[in-house]
Amino acid sequence: MTTPPPEPPAEDAAPSASTPDDAAASASPPSPPPEAAKKRRWKLKLTLLAILLVPLLFLVLYTVIMLNYAYSSGTKAGYLQRIEARGWFCKTDEGELLITSAPGVPAETWAFSVRNDSIAQELLTRVGQRVVVRYEEHRGLPTRCFGATSFFVDSIL
Repeated sequence: MTTPPPEPPAEDAAPSASTPDDAAASASPPSPPPEAAKKRRWKLKLTLLAILLVPLLFLVLYTVIMLNYAYSSGTKAGYLQRIEARGWFCKTDEGELLITSAPGVPAETWAFSVRNDSIAQELLTRVGQRVVVRYEEHRGLPTRCFGATSFFVDSIL
């Protein structure tokens, strides 16, 4: 039993005449269905949101890491010269300690920031007196809203 060969596809003998309406319809692309347009808009909004949120989340994560891990820590002793609240938008407590290594040697000024209000109030009562403070250095903070210096006093000894 043999099978007959398949027949070739039939071609139209006469080409169809095009009308002006057909030419105008073929010149403009077909409009997408409404569901596809909504899906495309949703993807665009999601992409724009991701472009804005990803750097913001990275900045927040970086700031949290820089605030929680100290580059260095130690103690300093000297005469508390000043302590004051500074800033237009972000109020921070800033101070200066005069450190003398030996009598007759000019004093070195060490600037620091205080994040805790109770420590700032305690330092305010000791202006002009000799104090010993414990500090941590946090390098690389993205803004000065946390303090004007990278040294943060966290306790008075």
